[in-house]
Amino acid sequence: MSDKPILPGNGPIEPVPLRQALEERYLAYALSTIMGRALPDVRDGLKPVHRRILFAMRELKLNPQSGYKKCAKIVGEVMGNFHPHGDQAIYDALVRLAQDFMVRYPLVDGQGNFGNIDGDSAAAMRYTEARLAVTSELLLQGIDEDTVDFKPTYDGSNEEPVILPSAFPNLLANGSSGIAVGMATNIPPHNAEELCSALLHLIKHPNATTQKLVDFIPGPDFPTGGVIVEPREQILEAYETGRGGFRVRAKWAKEDTTRGGYQIVVTEIPYQVQKSKLVERIAELMTDRKLPLLGDIRDESAEEIRLILEPKTRAVDPLILMESLFKLSDLEVRFGLNMNVLSAGQVPGVLSLREVLQQWLEHRIETLVRKSQFRLNKIEHRLEVLDGYLIAFLNLDEVIRIVRYEDKPKECLIETFKLTDVQAEAILNLRLRALSKLEEVEIRAEHGRLSAERDQIVALLASEDLQWKTVAGEIRDTREKYSKKTDIGRRRSSFGEEPDIEIDLEQAFVEKEPTTILLSDKGWVRRMKGHLEDVAKVDFKQGDQLRRAFHASTTDKILVFSTSGRFYTLEANQLPGGRGHGEPLRLMIDLEDNHDIVTAFVHQPGRKLLVASTAGYGFIVPEDDVIASTRKGKQVLNVNEPDEARLVIPVVGDHIATVGENRRMLVFTTDEINEMARGKGVILQRFKDGGLADARTFDGAEGLSWVDSAGRTFTLSLDDLADWLGVRAQAGRSVPPRFPRSTSFGPVFNPLSG
Repeated sequence: MSDKPILPGNGPIEPVPLRQALEERYLAYALSTIMGRALPDVRDGLKPVHRRILFAMRELKLNPQSGYKKCAKIVGEVMGNFHPHGDQAIYDALVRLAQDFMVRYPLVDGQGNFGNIDGDSAAAMRYTEARLAVTSELLLQGIDEDTVDFKPTYDGSNEEPVILPSAFPNLLANGSSGIAVGMATNIPPHNAEELCSALLHLIKHPNATTQKLVDFIPGPDFPTGGVIVEPREQILEAYETGRGGFRVRAKWAKEDTTRGGYQIVVTEIPYQVQKSKLVERIAELMTDRKLPLLGDIRDESAEEIRLILEPKTRAVDPLILMESLFKLSDLEVRFGLNMNVLSAGQVPGVLSLREVLQQWLEHRIETLVRKSQFRLNKIEHRLEVLDGYLIAFLNLDEVIRIVRYEDKPKECLIETFKLTDVQAEAILNLRLRALSKLEEVEIRAEHGRLSAERDQIVALLASEDLQWKTVAGEIRDTREKYSKKTDIGRRRSSFGEEPDIEIDLEQAFVEKEPTTILLSDKGWVRRMKGHLEDVAKVDFKQGDQLRRAFHASTTDKILVFSTSGRFYTLEANQLPGGRGHGEPLRLMIDLEDNHDIVTAFVHQPGRKLLVASTAGYGFIVPEDDVIASTRKGKQVLNVNEPDEARLVIPVVGDHIATVGENRRMLVFTTDEINEMARGKGVILQRFKDGGLADARTFDGAEGLSWVDSAGRTFTLSLDDLADWLGVRAQAGRSVPPRFPRSTSFGPVFNPLSG
């Protein structure tokens, strides 16, 4: 061979622009990948490799009633005759079709080690055996009856089906996933009975909406179970557009143990999550101290999944523990929906749920028509032969003479009895033993049966309604076979709702323990362990004393209200411990030097508060709206100096009583007070001298109560308060007899309570 380079003009070389060459070749590669490897066909839900595996196993007569054969033989048959790719790739595809934790309705019945949910791979193909599963019989049903087209194999030595007849809605029942060039597909498995019910409804109501179909198909049905927590609105949108996702959580339950403890038992994990890697990941999170609520994890699984999660202490809330695990581990995953499939085996596109079901039904109608036409041709051929037989029996002696003595008996038979070529050939091939009176009776009976069947098929081919009725009958049979009452048909995945609680991960890591919060007059704060009932013996700095003490939990938020009308939020677990005298509150919040603390209390979501200033202005604010996210706090009550915020009290009841420093009291209904998130508010009570001293909300049916300096409680009914009842912004009247000299109703946030 010459080393001389080939130059332009020396051979059949045509200059082609690089861009054009790349476009043509890359497009050819992309189409090959999309159609030949990555995307399933909407009609049978299979990719070419899976279709070839099932067809090859059928050719090997590996039906569900036969014995098993080595997977190595099956892989060799597929690779040699249909699929010119690597044996390991074919075997991996075969293994997946047999794994009941990967495929909702397995298409291959495997014998041997086919892997497990821990992620262990299957044994080598020389050790494992397989045969077709029952579901595959439905996919291949009628393939010999001209129901589908065939095409030459890669080497032209054989033929393979372009598509399978697919009497089973395999695409949605088993799902599919794949990545092509510039596109991908991801379809979760569904319950076969639900699919059949939706298909029957679509046959009866061709214009049915996706919303109606979702009533029959509420969501996926994963082989490994799990709990689907995706809202119905999102599921409906995903099925309408063909794109979306489903959040799937592990199924768990609380089990009580000795000494008042408990453990969490996980019995179902999300689809396609390897159990061993899940346990390993959770163990890593524990090592990294990202799951301080979790004490230990154990895998006690045998044939059924059983993961044991032990909390660090009995005080850990199991709901919060699981929510933290769902957020950080694969105990919750999002399975994406991307119904990108091949329509008619040629056109890739994203289809809605309704379009997928509709195209499968159209495929079933086509296969029914082709199967019926095939059967009709067979019947007509057989009737033609039987007509010839009857003529032969009626003229038996002449037929025998012609066959015995004529040089060209076939032509002579055709000319004498006006037979067709097919009839003449059949008569010549007739055995002598068939020339009996009994055989004539059987031929006439067969002729009658076939004639009746022919009339039925002709009527079927002529009536679209009969065709849909026949398809509906087949679907009903499939629904009965895969009923939820059967073991294979029962629904595995359940539906649930995400708990209606807001869980801050940082907060979730805090163990819920009782604590007592102490706030001193000089603004020092600390947190004592447990719920103290008597704080009289607690020491303070010299010249300082207790201002406020209340019970809380380490997971609570503490709200602090200042004289500037600003709210601050602190985490109870982040307050300094009880050793020493605590720390100044000003180190934790940006409190102005000329302002002080009014009070502090435990945040209760959903509660409403009345805030008021010394000038007598105030309004009602939802407590959830006063939560501050920074040290600067959140301005709620606007005040102008020298006025300042005077009080914050919870709104309970339908009346408000206010009392001024001038010892005049006014009672009015809460309906007169505006509810707002921020502002100056409205005037509650007018004062000539001084300002607002205190206020109290109460239920009119129970009356107004106050506590004097001796700890005695006094209560006045609305009838007793008739002289003080009025409307907002009045001056009020002098306080009732025995009203405290401190001009206060007493503590509204009870001591040692949240």
